[in-house]
Amino acid sequence: MTQALAKQVTFDEFIAWYPDSDRHYELHDRVIVEMPKPTGKHSEIAGFINGSLFIEITRLSIPYFIPKECVIKSVNTDSGYEPDVIVLDRQALSNEPRWKKESIITQGSSVKLVVEVVSTNWSDDYALKLEDYESLSIPEYWIVDYLGLGGRRFIGNPKQPTK
Repeated sequence: MTQALAKQVTFDEFIAWYPDSDRHYELHDRVIVEMPKPTGKHSEIAGFINGSLFIEITRLSIPYFIPKECVIKSVNTDSGYEPDVIVLDRQALSNEPRWKKESIITQGSSVKLVVEVVSTNWSDDYALKLEDYESLSIPEYWIVDYLGLGGRRFIGNPKQPTK
């Protein structure tokens, strides 16, 4: 379960506030949200995707890389997200004003792919982040919903086979 901190802040206040800890936070429309600790399966899936993409990037010798972590700043709202996996274009980063000092992405042209592995905050991945990533013109966004959390109203709970 995600936990929101009550005070509303700007994106820059959020970055200045961000604590140096093992916890992760995102900013959702000016509200700081503590993200749930990933489960073992969530981490396994994100790690598998990360590793598989790294192998392909290396094999194809393309100028992309996968950072350990970064924050994507939205265009239309005071929001900032830490995706589970992100593939960045090394050459495009020269146009990112906040990358070198803060690991912040402000332009969708720097991003080749964002992957969110769905957890208890699945609605954020399906709606909030989708809209913000689209407004940045990020060309590809994968939602990995291995438990079918976002589709349960369509496929039942527990999941039922479709005909």
